[in-house]
Amino acid sequence: MFTQKDISQIEEKGLSVDKVKAQIENFKRGFPFLPVSRAATVSDGIFRLSGEEVKRMVEIAEKESGRLAFIKFVPASGAASRMFKDLYGYVSGKEESASVGEVLNRIEEFAFYPELRKYIEKDEESRQIVKCIIGEPGLNYGKKPKALLSFHRYKEECRTALEEHLVEGAAYAKGKGDRVSIHFTVSPEHREDFKKLTERVVPEYEKRYGVIYEISYSEQQSATDTIAVDEHNEPFRSADGTLLFRPAGHGALIGNLNALEADVIYIKTVDNVTVECRIKDTVCYKKVLLGVLLSVQDKIFAYLKEWDKKVSSSDFIDEVAHFVEKNLSYKLPLSFGKYSLKERGDYLYKILDRPIRVCGMVKNEGEPGGGPFWVTASDGAESLQIAESSQIAPDKKYLMKEATHFNPVDLLCGVNNFRGEKFDLTGYTDPSTGFISQKSQDGKPLKAQELPGLWNGAMANWTTLFVEVPITTFNPVKTINDLLRPAHQAIL
Repeated sequence: MFTQKDISQIEEKGLSVDKVKAQIENFKRGFPFLPVSRAATVSDGIFRLSGEEVKRMVEIAEKESGRLAFIKFVPASGAASRMFKDLYGYVSGKEESASVGEVLNRIEEFAFYPELRKYIEKDEESRQIVKCIIGEPGLNYGKKPKALLSFHRYKEECRTALEEHLVEGAAYAKGKGDRVSIHFTVSPEHREDFKKLTERVVPEYEKRYGVIYEISYSEQQSATDTIAVDEHNEPFRSADGTLLFRPAGHGALIGNLNALEADVIYIKTVDNVTVECRIKDTVCYKKVLLGVLLSVQDKIFAYLKEWDKKVSSSDFIDEVAHFVEKNLSYKLPLSFGKYSLKERGDYLYKILDRPIRVCGMVKNEGEPGGGPFWVTASDGAESLQIAESSQIAPDKKYLMKEATHFNPVDLLCGVNNFRGEKFDLTGYTDPSTGFISQKSQDGKPLKAQELPGLWNGAMANWTTLFVEVPITTFNPVKTINDLLRPAHQAIL
């Protein structure tokens, strides 16, 4: 199957021949669908907090923040080309669509307009204006990452998406020593541009918000790439005869996440920011999620610290089992009661002693995003997972219509155990939850393989809690037109 030249290429990427063969077997077999049983809803997997509970969680978060080390983890690699799909079509000769028309008619409302004016004449032809947005000479936004695009315009300044993450971080991720640590995953070709921007703007934001920023970067490792195959599941080769490897999606970032040292890690996509005058709900509910995480974590740690003393007590095991089902959204198997006392203790210990993620869930209003579902294990136990539509079998698709909420990639992660040691996060993934997608290269169809998603299968064996948060905390920018939404228009 592989020539010596192929083997050298594989090894240069940090992969092994056996690993690549295993990837090809995944293409042949396919990945199994998730055994979803039902959608998680309020009172059945999703916690809806009362006003008093919200207030109490915020108080816990604010009280404890000063002793904690936080990291805000922002996946930000890749160019923003998909954001400008319609603009590319227009430049290539397609008719002006409604979305392109809106861009042209409201061009002055974009934060980048003052900069764009440097490249266009007063009565510039429409296609030339669009060319100057996405290409060169011009802003070249089609080749830049979203983090570096001008998202919001204020009276005295324009801010990129990266800068809005600095603002957010100062508001809810300030830990001991007034430090705000933000980690961006970046592409190698963009890393220097990230560094230049942060070096220029960080001193001003530190002065403005009274914090000390610690900005770090990492790249998706080439050893996480997966081989592409043709329609017959044979290795796909580029025009020069070399094997084609592709980045394996955001699931490959579990290694990047695992390398970070912190008590709590926030995860949020780079484009989900809003203007500063509208971040009140975002800040409030980040603190709510932190309060929930700390409350649950404290109880888990208390149980584990006294485990050896009390594990032989049936009453203690019953108390822990009740806590697991009521507070950790984990439904024990029907056979659990038939286990011996030792077996029940061992079972519960494994549930308690693992990473925790608290996920914000917003009401489903037609936006894309993974949905919250109950998934049944082989022993009959049920746990919560964030599932994508591609993971759900055709005969279970109707369950998606029953989903009332979805996850906007709003997560808080507790990654240390009760001894203060870091969990090895790579040990809590479900390798069977990868994805296979249809792509093309040089006009030829191919199949690509993605690793289990970072907030899907890569966290499948974490303790998972879903908490309802308001839709105002979700302000993604999937297309350029989204920047015209109120959430991205500052009050001047």
